[in-house]
Amino acid sequence: MEKARPQWGSPLQFVLACVSYAVGLGNVWRFPYLCQLYGGGDFLVPYLIMLVVEGMPLLYLELSVGQRMRQGSIGAWKAISPYLGGVGIASVVLSFYLSTYYNVINSWGFWYLFHSFQDPLPWSMCPLNGNRTGYDEECEKASSTQYFWYRQTLNISPSIQDSGAVQWELALCLVLAWLLVYLCILRGTESTGKVAYVTALLPYGVLLIYLIRGLTLHGAINGLKYMFTPKVEQLANPKAWINAATQIFFSLGLGFGSLIAFASYNDPSNDCQKHAVIVSLINSATSIFSSIVTFSIYGFKATFNYESCVNTVILLLTNTFDLEDGFLTASNLEQVKEHLASAYPGQYSEVLPLLRNCSLESELETAVQGTGLAFIVYTEAIKNMEVSQLWSVLYFFMLLTLGMGSMLGNTASVLTSLTDSRLISSHLPKEAIAGLVCLVNCAIGLVFTLEAGNYWFDIVNDYAATLPLLLVVLVETVAVCYVYGLRRFEEDLQAMSGRALSWYWKAMWACVSPLLLISLFIFYLTDYILAGTLKYQAWDASQGHLVAKDYPTYAVVIIGLLVASSIVFVPLVALGTFIRSRLKRGRTVPVA
Repeated sequence: MEKARPQWGSPLQFVLACVSYAVGLGNVWRFPYLCQLYGGGDFLVPYLIMLVVEGMPLLYLELSVGQRMRQGSIGAWKAISPYLGGVGIASVVLSFYLSTYYNVINSWGFWYLFHSFQDPLPWSMCPLNGNRTGYDEECEKASSTQYFWYRQTLNISPSIQDSGAVQWELALCLVLAWLLVYLCILRGTESTGKVAYVTALLPYGVLLIYLIRGLTLHGAINGLKYMFTPKVEQLANPKAWINAATQIFFSLGLGFGSLIAFASYNDPSNDCQKHAVIVSLINSATSIFSSIVTFSIYGFKATFNYESCVNTVILLLTNTFDLEDGFLTASNLEQVKEHLASAYPGQYSEVLPLLRNCSLESELETAVQGTGLAFIVYTEAIKNMEVSQLWSVLYFFMLLTLGMGSMLGNTASVLTSLTDSRLISSHLPKEAIAGLVCLVNCAIGLVFTLEAGNYWFDIVNDYAATLPLLLVVLVETVAVCYVYGLRRFEEDLQAMSGRALSWYWKAMWACVSPLLLISLFIFYLTDYILAGTLKYQAWDASQGHLVAKDYPTYAVVIIGLLVASSIVFVPLVALGTFIRSRLKRGRTVPVA
């Protein structure tokens, strides 16, 4: 007798699990970057349009498939058509790749969290050099926050060819991160549903505290003005629309099979249309909310750096020209500089190379995303706050809850497909399957703790799940509308919810969303081709900043294999199914 499929304890648990999975680090460190890059508040126009024509429809599609078929990604697409089993396998492979490197971010979060209890914070100042006669040269050329990230955290090598040794401190943090993931997924939906209350709700509490603190910081208003000052010309920039569509697509976690896995544990009569709208809106609202927090921090950091720059220039001019203390101020600095240049041209020309060009606008325009925002820009702002240890602990605890929430979804896709397999589940209990998945992921993840590990992290992050993911979701949409049949799927949804499918969903699924996915795929493919030789950013310790280098041939080959290794299952499984059906048909043809 087949076991009854486990279910969520309540619809709220399902919604929170989806929110915890969808609302992740990208909401905190990529959306604010895109706002900064593409016109601040004006970026919301293409973003919200893409939410309506792409985000909501595709999220509803995946939740509907999971709830209707009541299986993980592999089983669900096999049920739609035996030829589509490869779509499910591709999703699981992509989810496996994502899990392998995503939890490395959580290990960095643990590392910073543990160091946040030190007074002063270890990234607040440069360490002394070997003979203790001055500060470390690499740190002086970079900054204390960059030095702590690249040297004391990653101990990064100068190139991807120099693999170096495993950093045992980061390796232990990675083991801890995977142990925590295992404890969260140990009992399936029973444990995941309870953990979702924490991972979904706690980050909002921390963000709210940070918002209150951010708005009270000196210069916060400068950051908020920068965010909300319209730059209408950016609406005519195609890249703004493409990045808005990409942000919606990836922030909702489409194509990995996690949403299908979560929805498969729903009651068949659950209103997944309502839940798709709720999750989409919460995800987008969180991105906007976190941007307000981030730009208040940006404003504080930019104002602090600008005023420090001005004070340095004032001190230099005061000492050089023996001016009265307090005579030079930020308001009269430019006028006095012009006077000194005309009155003492020789002396001024000597000091001119030492004068920095201080600009609040240029400080605000410095756009950073990803790990650079999370572990360098934010830490630079935190070190200058009062009671910096408290704000550091809160910030990295929030990053960990966001990261762990996303990891629950990442592992759900893999685990659900494995536990749905009778061959595997008949020999191993789900606790053992979960343990093996975590162990294998952790072992592979140790590659990212090498001295060159961050370069491999960037490879997997940039290439493993971009083009393949777009193709997977495109095939999913076409499969539902034109293989399974939109009318048939509409009847299934009406039987589940008791409500007819509106024209909006049908138009998006059948036409608008597939065309948008094709456009995104062409853009990314063209972008890769036009880019020519693939490059990466390597840390140059002698200069104290990143430099562009070409990937070696073997790295390019690995990038190609990463891209192909997931999507190749789509045609292979379809071809294998076709050959098997022809062979079976040939064996069953009656002899005359």
